[in-house]
Amino acid sequence: MASEIVFTRKARCRDCHRCVRACPVKAIRVHDGQAQVIAERCIGCGTCIRECPQHAKSYRNDITEAARLIAESGTVVASVAPSYAAVYEPWQQKRLASALRRLGFGYVAETAVAAESVALAGAAYLAENPGRSHIWSSCPAATEYIRRYRPAMASLLSPIASPMLAHARLLRNRLGDETRVIFIGPCVAKKAEAERPDCPDTVDLVLTFEELATWLDQESILLTACEESEFDEASTAARLYPLPDGGGLKTAGILTRGLSLGPRVFSASGFEEVDRALDFLSESTEPMILEPLFCAGGCVDGPATATERNLFSRRFALEESASNAAVAPVAHTALGPVPLPATDPCLLDPGIRTPAPALRNVRESSINEVLAATGKTAREDQLDCGACGYASCRDKAIAVVRGMAEPDMCIPYMRHLAETRTDLILQGSPNGILLLDAHFHIVSMNPAFRKHFRAGEATVGKHVSVLMDPEPFERLALTGDAHLEMTVRHERFGLLFHQILYRLSEAQQYVGIFVDMTTSRSDQQQLELMRTQTIAQAQELLDHQIAMAQQMAEFLGESTARGEVLVESLLTLAGEPRNPGDDPIKKWRWTTSTSK
Repeated sequence: MASEIVFTRKARCRDCHRCVRACPVKAIRVHDGQAQVIAERCIGCGTCIRECPQHAKSYRNDITEAARLIAESGTVVASVAPSYAAVYEPWQQKRLASALRRLGFGYVAETAVAAESVALAGAAYLAENPGRSHIWSSCPAATEYIRRYRPAMASLLSPIASPMLAHARLLRNRLGDETRVIFIGPCVAKKAEAERPDCPDTVDLVLTFEELATWLDQESILLTACEESEFDEASTAARLYPLPDGGGLKTAGILTRGLSLGPRVFSASGFEEVDRALDFLSESTEPMILEPLFCAGGCVDGPATATERNLFSRRFALEESASNAAVAPVAHTALGPVPLPATDPCLLDPGIRTPAPALRNVRESSINEVLAATGKTAREDQLDCGACGYASCRDKAIAVVRGMAEPDMCIPYMRHLAETRTDLILQGSPNGILLLDAHFHIVSMNPAFRKHFRAGEATVGKHVSVLMDPEPFERLALTGDAHLEMTVRHERFGLLFHQILYRLSEAQQYVGIFVDMTTSRSDQQQLELMRTQTIAQAQELLDHQIAMAQQMAEFLGESTARGEVLVESLLTLAGEPRNPGDDPIKKWRWTTSTSK
């Protein structure tokens, strides 16, 4: 397989493991939470592309390369898969050839032309090799799966080339070796088939119907604006080839006018059905012919069909397209009849493949270590739920040892870890946490709540009213509010709580978180008291200082008056005349003031 045909868009990968679960060959490695496609193990079936809900899986876009090929080459042929009749409405089918010519294709042909030759060559091969089982398939994903993952059955594969490879060879034979061929169809695996090292110089490039739609849009080519025109090569006889119930075998039967290929002819589509059919074929003791298609529903439901039409609508459209023209044993083209000999080298498939890389053996002790690390030591702990993408816990443990998976891909294990961490948080929380059912009966309490409310195990199952007034919870239920917050004093327990109550709507339960405010509120009250007392004491001190100042002033005034009386008495006793204008006190005051 060529590298990077199918890849992961890392920005979109959301760690859902759906691609791991869907991949039929487990070609997905999960590393650092990202699902990566292992190119050497991928068979290009496109299952992961179809299954990824985030569109994180994609395939290589070759539109730019196709445009370059057309610009630099002479004749470039568009080989269109017969399933185009299931993708486009009848009026669109009539304009498709014109649209392709506007893109620059010099020759437009239906791959079904070569499918006729392949069907006849396959029928001839089966007729020449009776008495044993055969696997007849032109599906590259199916043949690649068998050769690489079911090698014991590879010898049953018919050595006839697929219509895509055969058509490219036939086109080069008629149009010249310089002709370039671009195949257009619904299949991603065709990109890998075109790059097979054992099939050089066949198909130059593969585009999907999705890429074709994008290219036409980029070039502003509308089918409504294109004229009706015919393909340069067309065939309706082989348009049944993409159908899941033996399209190739049906085509051979039609072209050979009902040639019997044996009593046991059956078909299978979709990986699980194909795998079971291969098991059945390997166990059968009588000759059988199996035609497998890897996509459930056949090629009309390929991963890159680019249509929203219902699967059965596509199928009926294809059948109607095949029945609208008379069946001829030879397809006619603009260059004349197509050669049909079964021995033509254009129709042979060498069938050489590089086997899938062998996975290293894993010791039992290593498997047990991984199981133990994810809590699955006991067999009853191995749920085999498949959430990781593997069929069993043991398969996933093997993938971990091989580096294909990571331990945390186990959803039950990660859930257990999350629940354990949650329990630790709840058990260690200093806040009381209470869980009630829809009727306000106690479901559980954490240790902090039990301590605050002195509640024992016997309280579980009882109505919350045994501990507190249920009114806040009832209000929450009646109002429909998302949550309530309040501060409530529980006098019975001498505690003050800030309560946060909220509902768990889906579980029909109520949660209460109780933050103890008793100590902090007491501290706050003491601080307020100290603040009040300090202010009162400061005011008292200030009042005292004012009173003292007033008393001192009064004392000084009284002392001064007494001094004046004393001086006057002394002067009188001394016999000194008293000059009313010669007041010694006033004179002293004047002298003191002027000296300053």
